[in-house]
Amino acid sequence: MSEELVFGLYIFALATFVGYQVISRVPPLLHTPLMSGTNAISGISLVGSLVAAGSQHNQVSTILGFIAVCAATTNVVGGFMITDRMLRMFKSKRAPDAKAPGKEAA
Repeated sequence: MSEELVFGLYIFALATFVGYQVISRVPPLLHTPLMSGTNAISGISLVGSLVAAGSQHNQVSTILGFIAVCAATTNVVGGFMITDRMLRMFKSKRAPDAKAPGKEAA
């Protein structure tokens, strides 16, 4: 194995571990407000993974870049879906009309 590959795998494993530790320590109450900022960061990681997949250094970097593109895309789409669902929870519901159509007051 080349030194670049070992270094790249080391960085990947370290980033995975640190990312898991950071996310697991966020209290559930803060997940919703942090989601919009996280979506922006996920967009940046998607661009970085596209660059890694398209750099064509060797076949391993292309495969790992493709896996990173898939993971980052899933993260971005899932983040927007969760944010949309959370925002729908806070929308006010329309109050029913006092006089329904077709009925007359007695």
